[in-house]
Amino acid sequence: MNDTFSLPLIDVESEHCALIVDKGLGQIHGIKSHKVELNNKRAVIETDNPLEVLPNAVTAIRDLGYGVDTVKKAFTVTGMSCASCAISVESMLKAQSGVINAVVNFANSTANVEYVPGIANIEDFKKAIQSVGYDLIIDESEEAAESLQKLQEQHANSLRNRTFLSIGFSLPLVIIGMFFMNMPYANYAMWLLATPVVAIFGKQFFINAWKQAKHRSANMDTLVAMSTGIAYLFSVFNTLYPQFWHNRGLHAHVYFEAAAVVVAFILLGKMLEERAKSNTSSAIKKLIGLQPKTVTIVHQGGHQMEISIANVKVGDTLLVKPGEKIAVDGIVNEGSSYVDESMITGEPVAVLKQKGIKVFSGTINQKSSFEFIAEKVGSDTVLAHIIQAVQNAQGSKAPVQKLVDKIAGIFVPIVIGVAILSLIMWVILGSGNGFTQGLLAMVTVLVIACPCALGLATPTAIMVGVGRGAENGILIKDAESLERAYKIDSIILDKTGTITEGNPDVVDIVWAKSEDQNQLSPILYSLESLSEHPLADAVTRYWVSKTQKVVIEGFESETGKGVSGSYNNGLYYVGSEKYIVSQNIVTPDNLKQQANKWLEESYTVIWFSDKEKAVAIIAIADKIKSNSAQAIKRLKELGITPYMLTGDNPQTAKSVAQKVGITEFKAETLPTDKADFIKLLQKQGHIVAMVGDGINDSQALAQADISIAMGKGTDIAMDVAKMTLISSDLMSIPNAISLSRKTVQVIRQNLFWAFIYNLIGIPIAAGLLYPINGFLLSPMIAGAAMALSSISVVGNSLRLKYAKL
Repeated sequence: MNDTFSLPLIDVESEHCALIVDKGLGQIHGIKSHKVELNNKRAVIETDNPLEVLPNAVTAIRDLGYGVDTVKKAFTVTGMSCASCAISVESMLKAQSGVINAVVNFANSTANVEYVPGIANIEDFKKAIQSVGYDLIIDESEEAAESLQKLQEQHANSLRNRTFLSIGFSLPLVIIGMFFMNMPYANYAMWLLATPVVAIFGKQFFINAWKQAKHRSANMDTLVAMSTGIAYLFSVFNTLYPQFWHNRGLHAHVYFEAAAVVVAFILLGKMLEERAKSNTSSAIKKLIGLQPKTVTIVHQGGHQMEISIANVKVGDTLLVKPGEKIAVDGIVNEGSSYVDESMITGEPVAVLKQKGIKVFSGTINQKSSFEFIAEKVGSDTVLAHIIQAVQNAQGSKAPVQKLVDKIAGIFVPIVIGVAILSLIMWVILGSGNGFTQGLLAMVTVLVIACPCALGLATPTAIMVGVGRGAENGILIKDAESLERAYKIDSIILDKTGTITEGNPDVVDIVWAKSEDQNQLSPILYSLESLSEHPLADAVTRYWVSKTQKVVIEGFESETGKGVSGSYNNGLYYVGSEKYIVSQNIVTPDNLKQQANKWLEESYTVIWFSDKEKAVAIIAIADKIKSNSAQAIKRLKELGITPYMLTGDNPQTAKSVAQKVGITEFKAETLPTDKADFIKLLQKQGHIVAMVGDGINDSQALAQADISIAMGKGTDIAMDVAKMTLISSDLMSIPNAISLSRKTVQVIRQNLFWAFIYNLIGIPIAAGLLYPINGFLLSPMIAGAAMALSSISVVGNSLRLKYAKL
C-alpha cells in the first residue's frame, strides 16, 4: 500500500528551484512518484516506505540548499530506568509518521523530536510511548509543568521511602542469615521479612519487566526482576519442600536475604543516582531560576500593579526596584542604576544603565529604581535563548554515544544468555550442588550487569560540561562540538573585537594642507557614514558634532579595502594606503612619514584622498584587551598555535601581535583570505578553530572545524557558531577548550570503567574464579557493586562542576 505525504518547502522561490528539488527527490530510493508544487511551496511524495523515505527526502532537500518546515521539540519522558529504556523510547518515536529524527537522553529524561507538522501527531507519540510502558509529557502549559514537578517530587519521595523500608526489612534478614540460621522457623521468618521487600517495595521492577516482555523487549528491570524473582521463588520452594533436596543428599539452601538485599541495594543506588543526576542539571535550574515570576507594570498616569510575567507584552512599561531581577529584555526610559549582568556575561563588574541603554532578562538591579520598556518577552529574550541553547546541547548526543547505544541495545539479551549459560555449565561441570550453585551464579550475573553505567557515561558528562560552560558564559551548541573541540591544535583570531576592545576611536588627524580641513571634512564624514566598516564608525563618531553631511553620489564599497564616492563632480576615496595606491593616487612624503610613526605605535591609519593625491590621514586606536596576552599564553600552554588574521596593515598587525605574544599573523586579509588560510591549515592535517563575530567572518567560521563567536549582549551569533562566548573576555576561549578536553576525558573515563566493570564483573559472577581459588560472588555484593557502578559514573561526571578551567 502506497502512502502520500507533503513536505512544506522553504526558499523554493522559482521554477528553477522547484526543478532542482524535484530532480533531487528523483534520486531517492523508495519514492514511487513525486512533484514539487511551486505555488503551494510543497513537495508531494508517494512511497510504500514513508518511515525511511521521509528523513531521506528532508536530508536531500537540505543538501540542495533549500529547507523543509519542521518543528523541533523537547518532551519529558517518565518511567525510564536504564539506557535500554531510552533506546526503546527512541526507536518507538522514530517509527512514528512524520518524525525526521528523535534523540532520547536517559540522563535528563528528555526526548528531542524533529517532525513535520501536518504529518506527525503528538498524541500518537504519547500513545506509542505508553504502549511500551513509559509516558511522554506533551502538555506544555504552566499548570502541566507544575503538575510534572509535583509528580517528580512524589516519585522521589516514594523511592526514598521504599529504599529505607527495604533496608529496614533487609537488615534483620541478613542478621538471621548470618548468625541464626539454626533457630526454629528461621526460613519462615526470613520469608516473612523478604516478601514485602520483593513483592511491595520492588514491585515496580516486575511491572516494568512484564511490560517489556509483552513487547519482546528487555531492560535493566528485566534483569532485576529475573534475578530477585528466581532467588525468591527458589527459596520459597526450598522452605516448603526441603525434602526434595534432602532425598538427594543435598541441603535445601534459601536465598531470601540475597533477593531482599539486592532489591534494597538497587533501590539505594537508584535513589543516589537520581540525586546525582539532578545535580548534573543544576546549571539549567539556576538559569531558569533567574527569571522572576511576577513584575511591576506602570500604567498611564503612573499607576503601578503587580502582574504575572506571562502577561507582559512588548511595549509595556515595567518598574524595577533595587535588588529585583529584570523580567524581560528592554530599553531604559526613565531613571538609572547599576545592573549585575554576571549571570549572563560572566563579567563581575556591574554595568551602568541609563536612558536608551538595553537591559536583559535575569540580570539584577543593584542601586536604584528605574523604568524600562519591554522589547522582547517570553521565548524571545536573551535568557530564554540561552536556556534553550543549553537544553538543546544537554539533550544532544556525542558521536561516541552511537556506539554505546548499539551495545546497550543488545546488552540485556546478552546478559540473560550468559546467565542461562552459567547455570547450564554449573549443572554439567559442577559437583552435587551444581544446580544450586548454578542458580546462584545465574542470579548474580543478572544482578551485577549494569547497562545504566554505560547509558549514563556520556550524557551525564555532557550535561555537566555544557552546564558548567553556561555558568561561565560559554554556550556550546551540541555534544558533537564539545567532543570535536577536544582535538583543536590551531586557532584563528580576528584582531578587532577579539584581541582588541573592538571600540576604535580617532586619536589624531593630519591634513596635507590645513586650509583643506573645513572644505573636505564634510565629504570625509559623509563617505564614512555610508560605510559599514567598524573603523568608519570611529570616524563618523568623531565628526558627528563637528560638521554637516553632504550628499554623496555614486558611492561604492570594496569589502576590506575602502570606499569611494563623488561630490560636486569630484571623486574621493577613503581606505587603506594599499587601496589608495591601487587607484594611482599620489601619497605625499609628509603624510607617509607621519603614517609610519603612527603604525609603530600600533595605530591603524586611514587615508583620505581626491582623485589625484592624498589629502589627509587619520590615526585610529583600538585598545588591546587587558587579558589578551594572558589568554594567548594560556592557549600556547594548551598546545594550540594562535594565528592572528586581520584586514589591517602589516605594521599595525605586527605591533599588536608582538604585544600579545603571537608569532603567526597575516595582515590585509579579506574574508575569503581567512577561509582559504583555514583550508590550507586543514590540508596540512590541523584541526582549526576560528574566532570571530559570527557575521563578518561567516565564511571563515563555516570553514573551520570549530567556530567560536564572541558575543556582546544580544549580538550573539548562536546559529552561526558551534560555541558562543557571551562575554567579550578572551580568556573564555582557552577556558572553553579546556572545558571540552576535561569533558571528553571524563566521558572516556566513564566509558572505560563502565565497560571494565561489566567485562570483569559478569565473568566473576558466573563463577570464573571458582576453579582457580574457590571464589563465588554473593548476589548481595553483586547488587551493591551494580548500584555503585552507576553512582561512580555520575559522581565522576559531577567532578566537572568543580574542575579548574
